[in-house]
Amino acid sequence: MLAGLTIPYDTLENLGISIGILLLFLIFRKLFTKYVFRLILLISKKSPTEFFSYLCLSFEHPVRWLFLIIGIYVAAGYFPYIEQTNPVFLKVIRSSVIVIIAWGLYNLSSHSSLLFHKINERMNIEIDQILIPFISKAIRFIIVAISFSIIAQEFEYDVNGFVAGLGLGGLAFALAAKDAIGNLFGGVVIITEKPFSIGDWIMTPSVEGTVEDITFRSTKIRTFAQAVVTVPNATLANESITNWSKMGKRRITFNLGLTYDTPKTKIESTVNKLKDMLKNHPDIHPDTIFVTFDRFNENSLDIFLYFFTKTTVWEQFLKVKEEINFSIMQIIEEEGVSIAFPSRTIYLSPQEETLSRVEVEFERGR
Repeated sequence: MLAGLTIPYDTLENLGISIGILLLFLIFRKLFTKYVFRLILLISKKSPTEFFSYLCLSFEHPVRWLFLIIGIYVAAGYFPYIEQTNPVFLKVIRSSVIVIIAWGLYNLSSHSSLLFHKINERMNIEIDQILIPFISKAIRFIIVAISFSIIAQEFEYDVNGFVAGLGLGGLAFALAAKDAIGNLFGGVVIITEKPFSIGDWIMTPSVEGTVEDITFRSTKIRTFAQAVVTVPNATLANESITNWSKMGKRRITFNLGLTYDTPKTKIESTVNKLKDMLKNHPDIHPDTIFVTFDRFNENSLDIFLYFFTKTTVWEQFLKVKEEINFSIMQIIEEEGVSIAFPSRTIYLSPQEETLSRVEVEFERGR
């Protein structure tokens, strides 16, 4: 007896059975997560491909919720206040299952970039690195769009009418999303022209760094200060882009200034030794090496050096450059010549020289 109302025994029994079924499925969910899923994951890791591992990890959380949905559906058969055959209830259950499947596929699509990398490695299919993130995000968008459409049709919503409405408002939408559309087309231009790929070191008027990711709207570039700069694709597509990673070799050029009292024979010997040192260095590209006595500078006799390293990696380039500098110092010491520095020579006439000496002696006498 509760507030004058009596709940029939059959109703209480069915309510208890319903709650028991729901609790049973919650226990099954816990057991599946703790034992069955771990066993399946261990078996999948022994497979020759990693796809089954990705599949299991992607559907781990969705399957947990699937147990709960199945439990609710079975428990509804005994629940006295909801009919299992109720159309609205069935639509909610079917929509929930669709969401579960879409959730798992959405998670799986995040591994699609890894799958494409594996395809590149094993089947030698040329898929550009910058195209892989776009494909992954496009797959995700398609999964969400199809899932939304199926759920809308499940509730008898006219998807065709919705699409037609978008067509009627297309002009207003295009004007409002002008920048977004510009960035999308900018991304398409970057993909088709391929000025760079993921991992390339690029320099633009806006930023310099390593390309980390490209999306439908923007490109993420990590600078050498480890900051991440997000550049809109429309901006990046309209800028000049220097791709340093595409270099086949890296240039070194500078002037070596010797003092004006260096004899001609010493300059010739120094030039020849520098040239031989560069030609015999294993890390210097042999095709382009110039070492010449270039000009009479204001304070020095300049030797011009112009050559390239074989490596383009920044750290290795600096190491080679350091080795070259030490070799140049050794040649200069062997030849007994001196590096020039900015200086002035003042010449005095005999009268000025005598007057200067008298002034010095006068200052000393004081």
